[in-house]
Amino acid sequence: MRESSNPVMRGVVRDNEKNAPYAGFGQMAAGAQSVVLDAAGQPQYAPVQSGRSMTIDDVVTKTGITLAVLTAFAVATYGVIQVVPGLTFPLWGIGMIGGLVLVLVASFGRKQDNPAIVLSYAAFEGLFVGAISHVFANLVVGDNINAGVLIGQAVLATFGVFFGMLVVYKTGAIRVTPRFTRMIIAGIIGVVVLMLGNLVISFFTGEPWVLRDGGPIAIIFSLVCIGLAAFSFLIDFDQADRLIHAGAPSKAAWGVALGLTVTLVWLYTEILRLLSYFND
Repeated sequence: MRESSNPVMRGVVRDNEKNAPYAGFGQMAAGAQSVVLDAAGQPQYAPVQSGRSMTIDDVVTKTGITLAVLTAFAVATYGVIQVVPGLTFPLWGIGMIGGLVLVLVASFGRKQDNPAIVLSYAAFEGLFVGAISHVFANLVVGDNINAGVLIGQAVLATFGVFFGMLVVYKTGAIRVTPRFTRMIIAGIIGVVVLMLGNLVISFFTGEPWVLRDGGPIAIIFSLVCIGLAAFSFLIDFDQADRLIHAGAPSKAAWGVALGLTVTLVWLYTEILRLLSYFND
């Protein structure tokens, strides 16, 4: 079984594939009959009551709702910070910590398909995205470029990468194989370890250090992160396909929406950071 590089997607696939038979191997259509044996050992048929299975429309709808909530909170946060700049870092911290806690609750508590958790995560990430957008567009870059232009470029690039990888997946230009998945997971673990190490060093030195200082190595590192996030979409699309073909319940689409949103936020942050390097 292929595992996703996204812990949220990995959990929702594991939970639903464990209980959902594949088409062609024991799967019953809605309204079919189950077979039980009576006291004499003769088969008896009874109708099966089953919920609606997940479709691609469910994934699109739930992901759209999640992103709409995130966008609304991000725009509101950005507007509030423009009026009260002192709230920048408190809102950044609340959004980052709140989002992380909810992802951990969803992943380890097997609650990826809980809409309340997914939408709460979107709200917290909206605080984070709004605050970090203000930091890069107004504090890091300053007057070198209009804040709206920088954020607009980052948003367009993020969704450009997303839809580009969707086309790549649908055309089969890159196949999602177990080896491909292992490589992406290994790469993500590697960059996470490097980011944590860079963060610890920056605490002691008071400087962003080499991976985040805007120099050549920092640019290369951001490009690597963007590439890993982009290829993660292929694995996420594959996991969503498997859930649909496995006949997972429609509520599993919330887990897919959560997983895609996690990757989108990571991609947007790295693109915004890279653009700030070029304009700083």
